[in-house]
Amino acid sequence: MELDNVLYEVQGPMALITINRADKHNAISLATLDDLHTAVDAGAADDEVRVLTITGAGGKSFASGSDLAEVLHRDFKKALEPIVQGLADKLERTPKPTIAAIDGICMGGGLEVALGCDLRIATLKSKFATPEGKLGIIPGGGATARLPRIVGRGWGMEMLLMGEPIDAERALQIGLITRIIETESLISEAQRMAEHLAGFAPFVPRTMKAMVHFGMEASLASALMFEKYAQGALVQTQDKVEGITAFLDKRAPNFKGK
Repeated sequence: MELDNVLYEVQGPMALITINRADKHNAISLATLDDLHTAVDAGAADDEVRVLTITGAGGKSFASGSDLAEVLHRDFKKALEPIVQGLADKLERTPKPTIAAIDGICMGGGLEVALGCDLRIATLKSKFATPEGKLGIIPGGGATARLPRIVGRGWGMEMLLMGEPIDAERALQIGLITRIIETESLISEAQRMAEHLAGFAPFVPRTMKAMVHFGMEASLASALMFEKYAQGALVQTQDKVEGITAFLDKRAPNFKGK
């Protein structure tokens, strides 16, 4: 792949996708979005890849937001295009688990990319905000929908209306992230998580992800029924027999994805 704004590297079961515009605080231009789509598609299509991780280069920013030089000239027609929302949707809908490994500034469109990921981990120096209100606009990449669903209506309103940055400790407290990691260990922790997930039968993480995302949008009764049918499908797999047998035999399972 020839990518100008993104680095793509496969590390065992993990595809590491790095936004590589450190001189611009990894601001997300339209060209960067194209590269991110290409990288995510490549990871999703690679059978050896079990987890996709997105991070930012330079150690100062995950992504500072959309490239404002482009937003300045954006008209109504362009604003109706998916843009960042389309990438976040893709991350949410790809069957493979996705991790946002955040080190530094994670704001605006950058936060919206992270919100599209299944798991978010961050360093202590990370900062999170939706500052679009100060620019005379509102978020357009999914924050008004995903942020309240993740952190609750109260903190969603706080972040969206006030636009003030919160630190990693507050982000952990409200559930925006689930782990605070030392800066030098951030990618190795994402790697460890990917290897852990790769130890499960392949159908398990993707089924769990689908149940949560679709179940959250359904009624409780529908979500519970979806869970039973999903469980019913998995109990018929060879991997179920292997997993239980291996547990009883006190050995590591050898899952085949069948």
